[in-house]
Amino acid sequence: MQTTPAQVMDGDLPSGRVGMRARATAAAVAVVAVALALAAAVLVVLVGRTVQDTVTASASTRVQEVAADLRLNGSGSLQISGSEDGAMVQVLRGDTVVAASTDLAGVPALTGLTPGPGQQESGQVDGAVVGEPGDTFRLVVLGVPSSSGADRVVAVQSLAVAENAQALVARLAAVGVPVLLVVVALATWWSVGRALRPVEVIRARTARIGAADLSARVPQPRTRDEIAALATTMNAMLARLETSVARQRAFVSDAGHELRSPIATIRTQTEVARRVGPPDPMHDLVLGEVARLERLVSDMLTLASADEGHHRVGRRQDVDLDDLLAAERSRLRARPDLVVTGDLAAARAWGDPAALARVVRNAVDNAVRHSRGRLHLTSGPAVDGPACGAWLAVEDDGPGVAAADRERVFGRFVRLDEARARGDGGSGLGLAIVQEIVLAHGGHVEFTDPGALPGARLLVRLPAHPPEASNR
Repeated sequence: MQTTPAQVMDGDLPSGRVGMRARATAAAVAVVAVALALAAAVLVVLVGRTVQDTVTASASTRVQEVAADLRLNGSGSLQISGSEDGAMVQVLRGDTVVAASTDLAGVPALTGLTPGPGQQESGQVDGAVVGEPGDTFRLVVLGVPSSSGADRVVAVQSLAVAENAQALVARLAAVGVPVLLVVVALATWWSVGRALRPVEVIRARTARIGAADLSARVPQPRTRDEIAALATTMNAMLARLETSVARQRAFVSDAGHELRSPIATIRTQTEVARRVGPPDPMHDLVLGEVARLERLVSDMLTLASADEGHHRVGRRQDVDLDDLLAAERSRLRARPDLVVTGDLAAARAWGDPAALARVVRNAVDNAVRHSRGRLHLTSGPAVDGPACGAWLAVEDDGPGVAAADRERVFGRFVRLDEARARGDGGSGLGLAIVQEIVLAHGGHVEFTDPGALPGARLLVRLPAHPPEASNR
């Protein structure tokens, strides 16, 4: 049985493919992650640098205050008080500590920097120098006139505040960035899903539109965006397809009906000529070709009717499939070039007797055309019991049907390489009609692996009571 477009389109994404929603979410998260990472790195650096500049400014202010006091009172009466911002001070003359704040009492000169009077230099010293190992201090040196009894004023202030601020910002970024990424992922997933919801509705509706009914249309969103334009284009395409298919079906139906009259006229004239005129081999040849034309026209009308949705199961009743196969076996046994065997068990299905008889006739005729002289017919109830339906199988000893062609052979006008000659009487429509009728009964038809004979094996399964939905 062939796979319908709806079966393909209704399925999930192919294996290994990622949907647009997931791709958009991943892209948004990746972009935001890079941006947040760069922003966090810049923020950490800026916070650290800003706090360090504040510490440097505080130490610079402190040395300016001490230098001003030194100019007024001299080094002899200099009193260095404590600082609220934690800056510690030394007043140096060469390598000698002239005065120092309480925290630096007994600590040797902190630096060898010697800026000129009024000039200022800065740097960093390890905490071990000031008696606080593991810490780092900002150092500011201001040169003062030697007449004051000193030549430099040094202030140091811990950078722990800057380092702690940097560490705090880094910790906040480590926690906040993942949270923000989760929020971005959820928001993007929701927003993209909401934006694609009309597309999914269009896809689902399109998947349900079949060739039997092209009058359906996809819903058109009220928005004036690309999705609305897509829906408009889809509906316009469906309208064109509906018109084209309707014209094609009408042409096939009208052509079939119109061909019946000249074919009937040719048959009548040929039969009259054969009866009243002298014997002519051409009469039998023409009648044979007329019979082929009649079968072809009938098959075309049957399929055209099915395409238009008018092929419905007629009067339904219990049908013995084994009786239909037995009748075909009796018909074929009159041919000396065929050996027909059978293993017919009771097989009862529910359906249209005339339609199911046509299924059996077409299946048997197809097997005859491809056989080398042997046919095998079988039937039986479904494996789950007679109430579940029945099956029948037609086998031949011909070349068989390759696994790759087992669905294709049910197409219209399809002939395999071994059966392309039109002299065998086949039109390429028999199996297509079999499939249409079986599907209309809610059944299933397929070619399976060989059974009793080495050629093709056509298996038909029919339910006992097909659902009304399948009675199309």
